[in-house]
Amino acid sequence: MLDTAGHVDHLIIGGGAMGLAAAWQLARRGERVHLIEQFGPHHTLGASHGSTRNLNDAYREEFFLDLFDEAFGLWRSLEAETTAPLLGLHGLVTQGDPEIIEATYDALRARTHDVALLDPAEAEARWAGMRFRGPVLLSADAGIVYAARALDALAAAAQRDGARIERESRVLSISPSARGVTVEVQAADGSRRTLTAPSAIVAAGAWSRPLLEGIIDLPRLRVTEEHPAHYAPRDPSHIWPSFNHLFAGEELAALGGNVYGMPSPGEGIKVGLHLVGHEVDPDARTLRASDEVRERRRAHVAEWFPGLDPDSGDEISCTYTSTESERFVLDRVGPLTIAAGFSGQGFKFTPAIGRVLADAATGASLPPAEFRIASHAQTA
Repeated sequence: MLDTAGHVDHLIIGGGAMGLAAAWQLARRGERVHLIEQFGPHHTLGASHGSTRNLNDAYREEFFLDLFDEAFGLWRSLEAETTAPLLGLHGLVTQGDPEIIEATYDALRARTHDVALLDPAEAEARWAGMRFRGPVLLSADAGIVYAARALDALAAAAQRDGARIERESRVLSISPSARGVTVEVQAADGSRRTLTAPSAIVAAGAWSRPLLEGIIDLPRLRVTEEHPAHYAPRDPSHIWPSFNHLFAGEELAALGGNVYGMPSPGEGIKVGLHLVGHEVDPDARTLRASDEVRERRRAHVAEWFPGLDPDSGDEISCTYTSTESERFVLDRVGPLTIAAGFSGQGFKFTPAIGRVLADAATGASLPPAEFRIASHAQTA
């Protein structure tokens, strides 16, 4: 049956962080929005689940910092509409390659972020559960996003402004035309229907490429299964910041990826290796780290975090969808607006990306050049 009831302006395919943020931004402008998500709320099969994400401002690139600064303000605006805090500003410490640390400090200081460079002794006096080497960058106004709360807040705000959120329905196909977009949707009971709208946003995470195959020539999107873990502190009196270990050269090659982490209240201290997992089909995951990755993570915790029990890791699983450059894919092609390639670093930018997607979908403006498809083709 052809379902055109409701006269929708925009379909949104994918109800993770980015799809919900786009729904929020569009609905608050008075746009009529219908979001379709294949799973239920707070499912664990994608990239948006979990209690916390790093609110990490340790970037040198202006285009990432532009998004971060905008997102910070929008998180605060969304937070004002909720009953619980969405941000925890306990600070972020970044260490590793001295050139990277100093360049990042310079970039943040130029934007008047509250940053300081500490020596290892100063850092260890503050955070006794951690070991430090070389210059340590402290970002005082960073920390965590309470991710699960944030998803609920985005959904609630979008629905208050009239957005419809349909869960446990899977988009089977997308057909753009000169008049708009038609999608075929399968509900949980197996029934199928079609929906049409002048515009659609595809924010489908690990399912982006199969949905858009033959429709848009996307840059390569690598889907991997990643496995951070929560570790138990040895001393509950220790104070923990969020953190990055940004290495280079042989040290990075030996570890396989940089390291990130943060306190997750009630769960422990999350520690993860960035982008070290195997490529997977998102519908056929193992949900288990390889023994090699697990041992590398455990050894890193033992070396750098004396305040954690390295044998206490409680593993979690998520997907990453990444481009070769690790820059996002944000673009509009005909009636389709594309959002992909965020995994491992996208969540903190969520509300700003929602604004970018809303601008693109309504024709107000195109996304920044660094994220558009053509920029990826030039660097592939």
